[in-house]
Amino acid sequence: MSAPARPEADLFIIGGGINGCGIARDAAGRGLSVILAEQGDLAQATSSASTKLFHGGLRYLEFFEFRLVREALEERETLLAAMPHISWPMRFVLPYSPEMRFPTDTPTSRVLSFAMPWLRGRRPAWLIRLGLFLYDNLGGRRILPGTKRLDLSRDPLGKPLKPGFRLGWEYSDCWVQDSRLVVLNARDAQARGATVLTRTRVTHAERVGRLWRITTEGAGGARTHHARALVNAGGPWVEEVIRDVAHIPSTKGVRLVRGSHIVVPRLYDHDRCYFFQGEDGRIIFAIPFEEDFTLIGTTDMDHQGPPGEARCSEAERDYLCAFASRYFAKAVTPGQVVWTYSGVRPLYDDGAKSATAATRDYVLSLHDGEAGGGAPLLNVFGGKITTYRRLAESALAKLAPFFPQAGDDWTARVPLPGGDFPADGAEDLVAQLQASHPFLPPRLARRLVRTYGTEAFLLLDGADSMAALGRDFGAGLTEAEVTWLIRHEFAQSAEDILWRRTKLGLHMTEAQRRELEAFLDTRHAAHSAAE
Repeated sequence: MSAPARPEADLFIIGGGINGCGIARDAAGRGLSVILAEQGDLAQATSSASTKLFHGGLRYLEFFEFRLVREALEERETLLAAMPHISWPMRFVLPYSPEMRFPTDTPTSRVLSFAMPWLRGRRPAWLIRLGLFLYDNLGGRRILPGTKRLDLSRDPLGKPLKPGFRLGWEYSDCWVQDSRLVVLNARDAQARGATVLTRTRVTHAERVGRLWRITTEGAGGARTHHARALVNAGGPWVEEVIRDVAHIPSTKGVRLVRGSHIVVPRLYDHDRCYFFQGEDGRIIFAIPFEEDFTLIGTTDMDHQGPPGEARCSEAERDYLCAFASRYFAKAVTPGQVVWTYSGVRPLYDDGAKSATAATRDYVLSLHDGEAGGGAPLLNVFGGKITTYRRLAESALAKLAPFFPQAGDDWTARVPLPGGDFPADGAEDLVAQLQASHPFLPPRLARRLVRTYGTEAFLLLDGADSMAALGRDFGAGLTEAEVTWLIRHEFAQSAEDILWRRTKLGLHMTEAQRRELEAFLDTRHAAHSAAE
C-alpha cells in the first residue's frame, strides 16, 4: 500500500491575472506555501485589456452599487501609496449635455421615469452633481482633490470640444499600468516564497483524501502537484476550470463581456481625461496614453466564442470613433486608429438584461466536498482591477478556517517592488535618476521611473553611458532592460515585452519589433544549447 501523498503547497492557484497574482501575494505574505500556474503569460488576457484606471465607477452609482463603489473609492488611495511608480492621480472632465440619457435598465432610470416622467430618460445636471458629491465623499478621500464646476466655454479644458459645451465638472480618479500591476504582484509573491509557473496549463484536478492532486502541462512536460486547497482564479475560463478540470457541478457562472479600446495619435495637449456620456446611455473615456497617444474606450458587448480570441471589431472601432466625434471639435476617424485591443471581462452572471447592467462586483464561492470534509476549492467570479487587493483579502478570509496558522491582513499600503517612495515623489525620483545617470535622455529617465520606480537604479546597474546598456532596439528599449524583464519579470517573448511589460510596441517600427524577436530567438537558442 503506497504512502499518502504529501502536500507540496498550501494553496494551488489557477490563473495569472490580477486576481490570481493578488491572492498569491497575499497568501505568501501570510506564511502559506503557494504555487500559481498560468496557461500563458502573466496578464495575457483580461488583466492587460482594461481601461487602465483605479476608479470607483461613477456610473455604478446609477445601479445602486454603493458597497462596490465605496470599496473601490477607498482602495484608490490605498493602492496609490503602494505603487506610486505605476499608478498616479488623474483629473477627469465631464462635459454636460442635456441630451445624454440613462441606460434604460438601471434602478435610477426606473425611479426617475416613474417620479419625473418629463425627463424622458435624460440625465439632469443636478443628478450628475449629486452623483459627483457622493463620489467625493463615499470613500473617505484624503489625497485626491474633489470635484469642481467648469465653464467649458471659457476654460482651456473646453478648447478640444465642440462649441456649445458650457457646463462641466472636473473630478478625480487614478491611472494604473494594469499588466505591470499583475507582474509586480507575481514578483512580490515569488519573493515571499511562492512558485510562479507561466505557460503552464492545468489539465486535471481531483480530490484525493484531504488534498488536491493537480496535473499541469508546461515546457518540461506533465507534472503532478499536491495542495491542501485549490483556488480557481481562471477569469474568463473560470467555468471551464470548474467543469472540465475539476469536474464539479456549479450553479454560479460568468457573463463574458467584451470591452474594446482604440488608440489614436494625441488629440489634445493637456493631461486631463474626458468622460463622455452617450445618447444610448453608455459612457466612454478619452485618456492621455503613452505621451503621444489618446486611448478611447470602452465598449460593453456580450462575447461569444473563446475568451482568448477577443478582438475589437470594425463595428466597435467605428462606434468609439463616432462616440468621441460627438464631443471633440475634430472628428476621430477609423483611419487614425494605430492600435486596438480587446479583453473579455468575466462578470458574475446576475441575470442582468444587458452587458452594461451586469454587476462588476465579485463573488467568491467555496466548495469543500462531501459534507464539508474535503479539500477546499475557492472559485472567483467577477471583480474589477481596483478592488483586486480587497478581493484577495476576502479570499483568504474564506480559506481561513482551513489554515489557522495563516497571518493577518497585511497588504494595505505595503509597496510593490519599486514602489518604496512617497506617493507624490515620482518627479523627485526622476531627478535623482538623471543626477546619478546624466547620460539618460529625460524622456527615458521618466519612463524608467514610471515603469520600475526605485528599481530603475538596479536595472541600470552602474552603467555610465547609453552604450553600456547594450543593444538599442528603438524607442529607448535597451538590451539591459530586456535582460531585466527576462530575469526578473517572467518575460519570454517580444509580445510580453512590447505590449505587457511596456507599451513600447506603439513607438517602434515593424522592423524594430522583428529585430527584438530575432534577438530573443537567438538568446533562447543559445540558452537551450547550453542546457
